[in-house]
Amino acid sequence: MDAIVEAALRKWPDVPHCHGWLALCARGHWYMRDERTQHAGPFPQVKGSRIEHEKLRQFIERNYAADAAGAWFFQNGPQRVYVQLEAAPWVWRVGAAPGWPVTSHTGLPAEVQSAWLDEAGRLFLHTTLGHGLVHTLDMGLAAEAVEAGAWQPQALPFAQMPARFGYVLQP
Repeated sequence: MDAIVEAALRKWPDVPHCHGWLALCARGHWYMRDERTQHAGPFPQVKGSRIEHEKLRQFIERNYAADAAGAWFFQNGPQRVYVQLEAAPWVWRVGAAPGWPVTSHTGLPAEVQSAWLDEAGRLFLHTTLGHGLVHTLDMGLAAEAVEAGAWQPQALPFAQMPARFGYVLQP
């Protein structure tokens, strides 16, 4: 967490939390969901405005964490902004290097511990950082890892994943 964020938390410890205004899609993109967007429909059916500003995205990603209940949030100074998740708290990018290294949508490296397939054929990886979905653009590399025996996916219905891996889709 940024030092400036930690300082703001100490200075203003009782700022109310924010819900419904930030979302993470299954491709690792952040979306702002203003009041009009929230009234138009639920995420991910109505996504909102994709955050394109590089410095803002980086700030969100550096201050992205989970609470004790598994609800993910962005600590925006003294305010905790809870994140609606389309699929999981992490979106994995798979490297073409030997061993198929994975990196989160926030740029953090992780080690794969297990692999899971949902009923739609989406590949999820449980890693040292937590549970996440493999980015659609990296499924070819993920297939190589599976074919080589590096990852051995087990079937698990998507509806069971949040409880099993300790995260909340809609805090």
